[in-house]
Amino acid sequence: MEDEQIIDLYLNRNEAAISETEKKYGPYCMKIAMNILESEPDSEECVNDVWLKTWNSIPPNRPQSLATYLGKITRNISINKYKMKYAGKRAEGEFAVSLDELDECVPGGETMDMEEQARLIGKSISEFLHTQKELARKVFVCRYFYCDSVSEIAERFDISESHVKSLLFRTRSKLKTHLEREGITV
Repeated sequence: MEDEQIIDLYLNRNEAAISETEKKYGPYCMKIAMNILESEPDSEECVNDVWLKTWNSIPPNRPQSLATYLGKITRNISINKYKMKYAGKRAEGEFAVSLDELDECVPGGETMDMEEQARLIGKSISEFLHTQKELARKVFVCRYFYCDSVSEIAERFDISESHVKSLLFRTRSKLKTHLEREGITV
């Protein structure tokens, strides 16, 4: 079923929307959740929460890209679960590694309201990524949005792991410079 038809099911409050979404995007959402949580039961719980959150948010929302919309919801729910799971503990796994990699170029929240800072940083990162070459942009998004491992990214783009690491390092360095120019200090 096409995304537009699935969205129409949501807008018409037809419960078939959930099963159609699960059929088409279940593995996609599960992959995002697994990359963050590294636990099948936790990931399944998050994905079920995604279906409920999607049901409750369409309407009023009408996403232009259902995949992106679901990906963002999945990522947010998974990150919240991850934070609860590791509250006060040392975090581990691929998600923790990807966060550590970004620590050197994305600031903490000591200087301004956290939500405002997150909005400004997100906007600046988005603007920055639009200036990058397609491969660098895609590798960056795979690593830091979808939390894919270096080996998964290398396989997806048919490049070596060292090339992926190099692209990520250079892109993070450029991002740090960009953020500093924008007045966002690390």
